[in-house]
This record gives sequence, C-alpha cells and structure tokens, in this order.
Amino acid sequence: MITVVAVGKKHEDWVSGGIKRYQTRCKQPWSFEWQLIPHSKLDGQQALQEESERILARLHPQDFIILLDERGQMFDSPALSRQLNELFAQGKNITIVIGGAFGVSAALTQRANLVWSLSPLVFPHQLVRLILAEQLYRAQEIVRGSKYHHQ
Repeated sequence: MITVVAVGKKHEDWVSGGIKRYQTRCKQPWSFEWQLIPHSKLDGQQALQEESERILARLHPQDFIILLDERGQMFDSPALSRQLNELFAQGKNITIVIGGAFGVSAALTQRANLVWSLSPLVFPHQLVRLILAEQLYRAQEIVRGSKYHHQ
C-alpha cells in the first residue's frame, strides 16, 4: 500500500472521479490511500514550516519517502514502475508527499529518500493528485505487462 500525504482540501469534484477511477483499479501492493492535511492559516515561510511539521509528524522512520517537487529527479513511466516495484520487493512502506503552495521545509526535503519531479512545469495541486493517481496505475500495469502502457 502506498500512502499519499497531501496538503490541501478534499479532492475537488472535477478531479475526484478520475482519482477514484485509478485508485479502484490499483491492487496490492499498488493500492494507495490519501491523507489530506489542511492548508496552514499562516502565510509564506510560516505556512511552509507549519505544514512541513505536520507532514513530518505523520511519517514513520521505516517509510520510504518520495517527495514531489518540480526540481526533483524525473522518470519515464517504465523507470518509475521499476523503481516502485523494487521498493515493494524490498518490503518498503512507500509514502508520497505533496507539499503545500509554498513548498516544504529543508527538514522535510532531507527526510525524503527520493525527490521526484512529475515535470519541470508547475501544476495545481488538484491536477497533481490526478496525474499521480494515473501514474501509479500505469506503473502497476507496466509491471503486469498489460497493454495499458504503449512503448
């Protein structure tokens, strides 16, 4: 099971159906659950610190933490699939973190085992959630050898 910790409000209607579509198709160990952390009422650096502290409090020492950040390492879908499948084979608990609008603290970045970029572009958080859900499903299907992903 993958845990996705995301700062922000619940999934908006326009994205909820898409996330549900992919989430219900993912089977163990590829299944994933959401833990949503409300936005800070503070602003800027103070919000970043408060949100990061709340995220760090939810992380377990044994978890493999993947932080989403546009400055992170990029993977194509087969490479991502291999990376995640290897982590599952090692028995790792995977937590994917989507920070808030102001980013995350240096402490949270340092805690991450991997910083992953979906793209050098910046996307709205709701869209990132949908893209992430689809990519997790795609990664599962690549491992399964299905025809969902075309080389």
